[in-house]
Amino acid sequence: MPDARSTPVTAAILVIGDEILSGRTKDKNIGYIAEYLTSSGIDLREVRVVPDVAEEIVAAVNALRARYTYLFTTGGIGPTHDDITADCVAQALGVGIDVDPRARAMLLERIKEADLNEARLRMARIPFGAELIENAVSKAPGFMIENVIVMAGVPAIMQSMLDAVAPRLRTGARVTAETIEAGNLPEGGYASDLALVAKAHPGVSIGSYPSMTPAGFRNQIVVRGRDGEAVAAARAAVEALVARLHAARG
Repeated sequence: MPDARSTPVTAAILVIGDEILSGRTKDKNIGYIAEYLTSSGIDLREVRVVPDVAEEIVAAVNALRARYTYLFTTGGIGPTHDDITADCVAQALGVGIDVDPRARAMLLERIKEADLNEARLRMARIPFGAELIENAVSKAPGFMIENVIVMAGVPAIMQSMLDAVAPRLRTGARVTAETIEAGNLPEGGYASDLALVAKAHPGVSIGSYPSMTPAGFRNQIVVRGRDGEAVAAARAAVEALVARLHAARG
């Protein structure tokens, strides 16, 4: 029987909010979630950003949840009129939605009963059949329904929710990444040879990443894979290539 961990576990992120698309709010969640998932053996395959438009949210949810093991959404679960993510997820999955007694009780841990007005109760509206995701920061919960994980857009709250939901997720074998310093070798000088190395090591991913540092221009080549021996072999080949090119330059 094949090892379940050998089957890739994949994910997408759906960022919801006009404020992201307008540039008013700078997203801080994508990179955090990507790193978090990578360390858990979950491959992030796609990221989309959509406005606060119900039709677009529903269409994106349905497209992404069908394509990947998990869909993570951020944004649109607050108390204002444009926080429509929960309703859109319910619509996408064809279920009802209403104030959830469990979510209401969570809100009351932070808000007095007298202050639990209609706007705040919007944060307790949960699609039928969803599991709640705890929010240690402000108590208003996220939720998980089928393979859709709905989280807040505020980074600290999102991070708290991600920690809470992570134990429920299926994970795969973790990716090993090895970085080879290419120094000031220009990409154009090794691109063809690097392509040959990549072709000879199909079980790994090899990427080249230029950057500017205080010391000047540099390139790094990164080898990634789930098979440690394959990664080590590819790394050795890249290191040999880099050493040969540096030697040729004198």
